[in-house]
Amino acid sequence: MTTPFPFTAVVGQDDLRLALLLNAVSPAVGGVLVRGEKGTAKSTAVRALSALLPEVPVVPGCRFSCDPASPDPGCPDGPHEAGGGAERPARMVELPVGASEDRLVGALDIERALSEGVKAFEPGLLADAHRGILYVDEVNLLHDHLVDLLLDAAAMGASYVEREGVSVRHAARFLLVGTMNPEEGELRPQLLDRFGLTVEVAASREPDQRVEVVKRRLAYDDDPAAFAARWAEEEAAVRARIVAARELLPSVRLGDGALRQIAATCAAFEVDGMRADIVMARTATALAAWAGRTDVLAEDVRQAALLALPHRRRRNPFDAPGLDEDKLDETLEEFGGSDDDDPDPDPGPDGPGGGGGGQPEPDDAPQGDGDTAARPEAGEGGQPQPSGAGEQSAARASEPFRTKVLSVPGIGEGAAGRRSRARTEHGRTTGARRPRGALTKLHLAATVQAAAPHQRARGRSGPGLVVRRDDLRQATREGREGNLVLFVVDASGSMAARQRMSAVKGAVLSLLLDAYQRRDKVGLVTFRGTGADVALPPTSSVDAAATRLETLPTGGRTPLAAGLLRAHDVLRVERLRDPARRPLVVLVTDGRATGGPEPVALAGRAARLFAADGVASVVVDCESGPVRLGLAGQLAGELGGTAVTLDELRADSIAGLVKDVQRRAA
Repeated sequence: MTTPFPFTAVVGQDDLRLALLLNAVSPAVGGVLVRGEKGTAKSTAVRALSALLPEVPVVPGCRFSCDPASPDPGCPDGPHEAGGGAERPARMVELPVGASEDRLVGALDIERALSEGVKAFEPGLLADAHRGILYVDEVNLLHDHLVDLLLDAAAMGASYVEREGVSVRHAARFLLVGTMNPEEGELRPQLLDRFGLTVEVAASREPDQRVEVVKRRLAYDDDPAAFAARWAEEEAAVRARIVAARELLPSVRLGDGALRQIAATCAAFEVDGMRADIVMARTATALAAWAGRTDVLAEDVRQAALLALPHRRRRNPFDAPGLDEDKLDETLEEFGGSDDDDPDPDPGPDGPGGGGGGQPEPDDAPQGDGDTAARPEAGEGGQPQPSGAGEQSAARASEPFRTKVLSVPGIGEGAAGRRSRARTEHGRTTGARRPRGALTKLHLAATVQAAAPHQRARGRSGPGLVVRRDDLRQATREGREGNLVLFVVDASGSMAARQRMSAVKGAVLSLLLDAYQRRDKVGLVTFRGTGADVALPPTSSVDAAATRLETLPTGGRTPLAAGLLRAHDVLRVERLRDPARRPLVVLVTDGRATGGPEPVALAGRAARLFAADGVASVVVDCESGPVRLGLAGQLAGELGGTAVTLDELRADSIAGLVKDVQRRAA
């Protein structure tokens, strides 16, 4: 067995270590979400935590880790008699991003269930994680159907497996710990709220601390056992402190003054629901126990807010997490009691994992949009401008709105999502087929129909159906897939009028929000001046696309053909990387093309490349004014797609619904 890196040997990352230790003291806190850039010891710290947890008493031979003091009456391996048991180390179970549903919740032996009528159940990862840690690395990349199962288990403390009339239930209470890199996309709000605490981690910029990180890592890699032995005393001390804090926890008093501060803080930051109040109360209580106190102080409430609220105050996917600490201090002072009169309390306890302090304010938030100088606007005709003269400062996006559904026609087989029709592992059953590889979804009626004619020849004598492998039928299901939504945005002089570009950015931002909700990948190509740029290669991070959009300048000619050709190249490369994911091109333009010989004809030839490849497309027509040329509509015809105006893009528009972006047979 590999020797884990010692928890106490992790350099820095005080907030991360404190959040993990608080969950070790009080699992009711609800887990930890660790957000941060790659290479910041996120996974190392989480894996090291399991070695610090006290041993767990279990019923011998129970695959579901029942507590011998109060065994689960519905345990599939039960019933168990209350009494003596055995102890084993606490488990940390890792859920791979690509795990199947059967691996997560368990699987039934379908052949035995049909032929013998017995519930032959093989436990999954949720059963293994019961009374331990369930760790999901890159949790933001987890498939939606697995997220749904995690939400159900976390909410009910149990896992239910329902397969063709056969039902199994077992307890599944675990500490959920997830790590993620925000650059790769955000979490669904439902799962985000299930994590009790969140911490932001980043690599230290102090040379001495970075040197110490490298030294310890190299020493560990050279001899893991010897390195762990050097930290054994510190590990034992933290383990003993966890046990002591657990014993003290029931005696900690959460006074009315602290409760009032908690409620006032949650109200001041306008968090949804009451879960934040409950998590803050449990976290503050655990902080007091970790510090060896029986009373919750204002400093505990402050630290609890810094850990429990940042991820709950996000009003939309593009809001940066974090808290205004000045506002937090004002709220605590206004509603403070006699617990703590120190205006500048120590934000965390001393010792390993303590002294975490407040989380820093995010420094990557947009610092304005530069929309201040009254520079000359480019003409609608996109006339040639001297170098740099036609460029405008970035316009602020207008308020986003709910858009109509844009989908790719036909039926795909891409990654699960919420946009276009697809054959998926989840959804409504549409038919049956012979399984290719392992059977995952049994079609019971088709299986019985296939086995029934052979019962006499197989010598059936009892009530059970004689089923063989050749009789099994896989259910084919139809659900929804996520697509690659590639935005091709005209940033030329003809789009540079401030009010129009603000509306265009608002529309693209609205479509980005829609892509986030439908679990799409997104990419961004812009064209202006003399060429086109890939502002954002295809990614799952909608946040990154919104950031690039915010700083998008405008001005110059309209190289429409160059933009289309660059988008075509992006799709060609992405088709090699992810051939199952179908693309949807959203071209945002007024349809004008300038620069070079025959720019309109060249743009038409480039558009016909998309039509020849069968790429679904929609043109968002940004032309304004009393006289319109209809160039965007003509371009949509060349693309083989459809055109919608900015007004028609709104879901509450009285115009006809936009369901499919192409009017051709699948």
